[in-house]
This record gives sequence, C-alpha cells and structure tokens, in this order.
Amino acid sequence: MTEELESRVWDLLKQIGFRGMSRDIVSFGFVDSVKASGSSVDVRLKIRTQDQKAAEKVREDVTAKLGGLEGIDSTVGLEVVAPLETGQSAIARDSSLIPGVERVIAVASGKGGVGKSTVAVNLALALGRLDLRVGLLDADIYGPSLPMMLGLSGKKPQVGEGGNMLRPFDQYGIKVMSLGFILDVDTPVIWRGPMVMKAIVQLLGDVEWGELDYLVVDLPPGTGDAQLTLTQKVPLSGAVIVTTPQDVALVDARKGLAMFQKVNVPVLGIIENMSSFVCPECGTVTDIFKKGGGERTAKELDCNYLGSIPLDPAIAAGGDSGVPITVADPDGLHGKLFRALAERVRDASSEDRPQLSIQ
Repeated sequence: MTEELESRVWDLLKQIGFRGMSRDIVSFGFVDSVKASGSSVDVRLKIRTQDQKAAEKVREDVTAKLGGLEGIDSTVGLEVVAPLETGQSAIARDSSLIPGVERVIAVASGKGGVGKSTVAVNLALALGRLDLRVGLLDADIYGPSLPMMLGLSGKKPQVGEGGNMLRPFDQYGIKVMSLGFILDVDTPVIWRGPMVMKAIVQLLGDVEWGELDYLVVDLPPGTGDAQLTLTQKVPLSGAVIVTTPQDVALVDARKGLAMFQKVNVPVLGIIENMSSFVCPECGTVTDIFKKGGGERTAKELDCNYLGSIPLDPAIAAGGDSGVPITVADPDGLHGKLFRALAERVRDASSEDRPQLSIQ
C-alpha cells in the first residue's frame, strides 16, 4: 500500500510544470523525496533558485495537487538552495550598462528566414505608438538589416559631446542603433566569438540610449555568442520567439526557447510569422505552410501564443523601401496586428513572473 501511494504521488508530481517551460518538477530534479506511511504522505522539495517567491509558488502547487487525494493527509517541505555560479552563468548581469532603460526585450529565432528582423522592427514601432519610449538595437552582427528597413542606409552615427558615446538615430519615433551604421554595407563580418561579444557590449553600453521604457533587441538567428552575451550582460525582461508554421522552423524555435529557459530569461511568447496569405484582391486566406504550428508549439511548451502575422507583399515592400508597414499603413490589417502584438508583449513583460535558475 505504501509503495502504491508513493507511486501515485510521483505520477501527480509529474503533472506539475512551469509557465514557459516544457518540463515538470520531477524531471527538473526539484522533488527530493516522497515518503508515505499509512494514509500520510510527506513530499520534500529542494529547489535551486534565487527567487524565494518562485519556490513558494511551486510548494503551493504541490500542496494543491496533493489535496485532491481523498483520505490522504499530506505535508510539503521546501528547501531553497542558492544556485551555483559556474561557467557562463557566473558572469554578472550589469544593469548599469544601459542605466536609463527600464526593460529589454530580445526578439529571437532558432533559424534564419522566418522574418525575425521584420517582426522586431514593426514590434518596436508598434510599441512606440503605445506612447512608450522605445529603442531598437540591431544585434544581428553577421547580417545587420535595420538600416535598410528603416530608411537609414548609408547613414553614419554622430559622436556625443563626451567624445566616447555614439548617438542613436531617431527614426519614426524610436531610437535606432546598428553595426550596419558603422561598417560598409559590402563588408563581410568574419569575427570569432570574443569579437562578437565585444561588439554587443559596445552597442549596448557605448550608445546614448537615454531614458527608454523598452529596448527591443533584434538578435541573430540561432543560439550562439550574441545571444549568450546579451543574456549575461543585461537583465532581460523577456524574449519573444519568431517562427513560421513549418515543422523545420518550429523545431528550431523550440531550441531557441530552451536556450532562454536555461539562462533564466522568461519567454514572453511565440509569434507565428508568414502564417497565411491574404489575397489583396479578393481577401481569400490561403495557408502557404501548415496551419497553426506556432499555436500548437506554444501550447505544448506551456508558453504564451502572442499571435500571427499573415504574408503580405506590402510588408516586404515596406522593408525594402525603408518605410515599414506599421508606418506606411498603421490602421491597416497588419498595422493593427502589430499593435495587438505590442500590447501583449507590453502586458506580458509587465507581469511579475517567477524566474527559476535551473542548474
């Protein structure tokens, strides 16, 4: 009877997960022991985190779950252990690097070709239209495209009064900085990891961002040095994952989401780009790729599905001409969709989310 009860409790605990995470507390190793005696069961939790409130939330969830066992008296003990600082996680995040910035939002993707930069640009502009002070950093070191997409090709940034800080461009109501303003457009970036990391830090700390409500950072595709540098050097308010409905893109989106979870950055949600095609002549909606892949992935990984953006030639034309769709047609279909996405990102990043440090 004792073994059977313990087995039932273990099965229940495997049903308890975390918002924005795909694994349960058992697979994370948060359950130290389960001991049953007669009709009593005692569960010991051992959680490695810097957030006491997050640990208490786990204990409350376990207590509520065990309360559903009829005729069973349960107790739940909790031990909170300070996370080990080793390797890359030992690098301190420095909020003084960008002192006037209240929140930093990373826009990422597991692979290229999903329209991540287009989403980052229009998301930043849409946030700006919510009467927020917004900056946009092009951290895509190997393929900076924001100068072209914002009509700033060929521009060179000015140096501030002190002589050691760059002034970002003010464009369409937001502040913009990119490595593309510094390098020649045809110059390939052939840098190893340390150079990439140094460039990211300089783009953050050597720019006069001023007072901002949000700094949106367009990251390069994948899970490499640029992503790790950003997560290590500044306290991120959250990350947004951009994908398309294709299975190959969704697989890589999962990897990007998992990376942010491992470095203790809350994932605000998934945006599905190029989700369908709306005919400009008749309004017929055609699913170019599989339908609903982003929403299913968000559900499976227990994170927010922020919304979808249909294909439209006007979006591509806006990026090429330097007048993004949210500027060219803010009250059109896509302008309204990006505004809705911006509102959801604003609301999600304002929530007091528990941040667990998983070792």
